[in-house]
Amino acid sequence: MLGRIRVILALVFFAAVTLLFLDFTGTAHAWLGWMAKVQFLPAVLALNAGVIVALLALTLVFGRVYCSVICPLGVMQDVAAWFGKRRKRNRYSYSPAVRWLRYGVLAVFVAALAAGIGSVVALLAPYSSYGRIASNLFAPVYAWVNNLLAWMAERADSYAFYETEVWMKSLPTFVVAAVTFVAVAALAWRNGRTYCNTVCPVGTVLGFVARWSWLKPVIDTEKCVNCNLCARNCKAACINIKEHRIDYSRCVACMDCVGTCRKGAIRYAHPKKAARAEAGGGKPDAGRRGFLTAAALVATGTALRAQEKKVDGGLAAIEDKVVPERATPITPPGALSARHFARHCTACQLCVSVCPNGVLRPSTDLQRLMQPEMGYEQGYCRPECVKCSEVCPTGAIRPITTADKSATQVGHAVWVAENCVVLTDGVKCGNCARHCPAGAIQMVKYKQGRQSGKLRIPAVNTERCIGCGACENLCPARPFSAIYVEGHSAHRTI
Repeated sequence: MLGRIRVILALVFFAAVTLLFLDFTGTAHAWLGWMAKVQFLPAVLALNAGVIVALLALTLVFGRVYCSVICPLGVMQDVAAWFGKRRKRNRYSYSPAVRWLRYGVLAVFVAALAAGIGSVVALLAPYSSYGRIASNLFAPVYAWVNNLLAWMAERADSYAFYETEVWMKSLPTFVVAAVTFVAVAALAWRNGRTYCNTVCPVGTVLGFVARWSWLKPVIDTEKCVNCNLCARNCKAACINIKEHRIDYSRCVACMDCVGTCRKGAIRYAHPKKAARAEAGGGKPDAGRRGFLTAAALVATGTALRAQEKKVDGGLAAIEDKVVPERATPITPPGALSARHFARHCTACQLCVSVCPNGVLRPSTDLQRLMQPEMGYEQGYCRPECVKCSEVCPTGAIRPITTADKSATQVGHAVWVAENCVVLTDGVKCGNCARHCPAGAIQMVKYKQGRQSGKLRIPAVNTERCIGCGACENLCPARPFSAIYVEGHSAHRTI
């Protein structure tokens, strides 16, 4: 019964968190957004004391149920292990803990946080790893199915579905997500929770706390017949049936051992009962040892190195744009500054998944790999949209209102005369001025050359510009826009 309850709760959490990365309408976040904010590492970086205390208390009472119910990467491993179990039953066996590897990886993780090596932090963080898998591998499939339904609905004169564009936001991030998925799934399919108990830093921290959990699986030595059935079904490989001992730092409270024991020799009980059950024959659990914890943070975002397909005002396909070289990368409104953003972002890709205009995408820079950054080749940051600030679980993007966003200057537009079609082709344009939502661009007379006074060129009021990128996105000049946004390292209020 306990195992079934655990499975049901795990599947509910897994489906809900996955939907956050798949839903491009933003509807799911209104109801399920809290599930991203109760993940352990995002809560730590957001300094969400309530969630942190609740998760630690949950672990002290029930053991590592966070890893088996709440963590989406942990549940994904259970799904892969279930498929492996169908191939061969009773296939696991006890193996001693590789403590040097567990604590070594944790030390590297903490050092990367302190040093600001965001790519290492992003690779090891479990929630962020699953977020990349969901947004890069699962979301395109979800979108293609939606587009198929939209195509079918349109032919039935129904608009229950609408088509959405599917595009690769970052090749390096896609490759990292695919490799992570294959590696973690293969380990789980073959050996169960190997990743959780050797690589995952969150699993190591919670495993240390779980040694003193109030409820634990307990082996009754009087009933146990040493059939080894529990150990052969333990995907955490933490049951040493010869010594009637369980390594509680690796146990993820999946209840598989309780459900498979035919003699009722394992029960989920108070640790004092465990001590009495082991009296005389069992050995105490492994001794306490300290572990490293972290309170430092992640790296910054930088300029994108990709080319994206664009359309002129959403109508006709035109030549691809080349991403401009920005001296300062652009961080989304609510990030406060590049420094604040770097200290809190774990590259989970949730903001990238919900961005309706394709402005946010993972960085391809090696030092800031996979951290979101802003680019205006696919769209521009609309003043009425604050979705990224609503869903960020780590506090890297603080919640803001549309009024706050319209008054926040994340950058300013810069005009490049040699790219402007007014001067290169001698034609009238004014596209940037017409579409500027802040009214920061005015067309003024061009006072040089033979056509002096006949042509009008854009003049940017940097005090009013908010850096939304509408001018850069809608500029008809190719391959480089004649006007682009230069970021501000610290946001300003106008």
